[in-house]
Amino acid sequence: MSSSFFAVVAAAALISLPLHAQTQQFSGGRAFAYTRQFVAIGPRYVNSDGHRKAEAYIRNHFAPEAAKGDLQVDSFTANTPIGAVAMRNYIVKYPGRKDGILVLGSHYETNYPLRNIGFVGANDGGSTTGLLMEVGDLLRAQTSGGKKLDGYSVWLVFFDGEEAMQQWSDTDKLYGSRHLAAQWSNDGTLPRIKAFLLADMLGDKDLDIDRDLNSTPWLLDLVYKAAKEEGVQSHFFARTNQVDDDHIPFVERGVPAADIIDFDYGPHTFLHPDGYHHTAEDTMDKLSPNSLQISGEVFMKTLQLLNQR
Repeated sequence: MSSSFFAVVAAAALISLPLHAQTQQFSGGRAFAYTRQFVAIGPRYVNSDGHRKAEAYIRNHFAPEAAKGDLQVDSFTANTPIGAVAMRNYIVKYPGRKDGILVLGSHYETNYPLRNIGFVGANDGGSTTGLLMEVGDLLRAQTSGGKKLDGYSVWLVFFDGEEAMQQWSDTDKLYGSRHLAAQWSNDGTLPRIKAFLLADMLGDKDLDIDRDLNSTPWLLDLVYKAAKEEGVQSHFFARTNQVDDDHIPFVERGVPAADIIDFDYGPHTFLHPDGYHHTAEDTMDKLSPNSLQISGEVFMKTLQLLNQR
């Protein structure tokens, strides 16, 4: 993401945690454990072995959904400054009783230009991949035995190609979300989406989520209401920002969308003006299960509030 506010798997141990089929409450601890396993894969930039392992990790975690035909792999070829690149978005679907879709998204790859510095993106891509996996565990429990969610269908989307291949620009960024938004526009899915919530960089120990000026105001207000009901509003919207992220292709097509992001990550120094963001310092020791707990609870509460609209 860019901000105008701040100028096959290697080992069985990496595969998955228990599926927690009876899980009913969001667990930041489990989300953190999923994140740790995912980040242990190492750098996962496009065309790398790590990227293929990251894809395998996602597919393995959602094998129960795949068995029911509810895991969709959106494969496409992106034209990039480094040439044609095969990319894949992963869409996990949980059917609901109401006519409409709520989408929760995040990206899973790491930055290609940083491929030689050991950048593992623990917060940037890793933390919210773990968060969505834990959300998936909850939704799996709620739809076990052929049941449907009481409200709208919920789709989890793991975007590929959020990062620029060379330098952030209108054509070198957001490959996965641009592709999927266009595809859903063409096939009639887009009008069915009641809201799109994007999760990004939410594992930061010092959680301070921005109010993004590129997001839909009423949806941000609903997220804040959810945070207030959960008693964690102090972590939300003290600072405004304007973020170019995977929600933008959906906003541009009229979908209510909100980027839930903490862009202020780590101390800002001369060498690292953006803190730990896009540096080799974006590692697991900078993250907190409590931050994922807060974020996850607010996402789940926001889904509940959306179903009551």
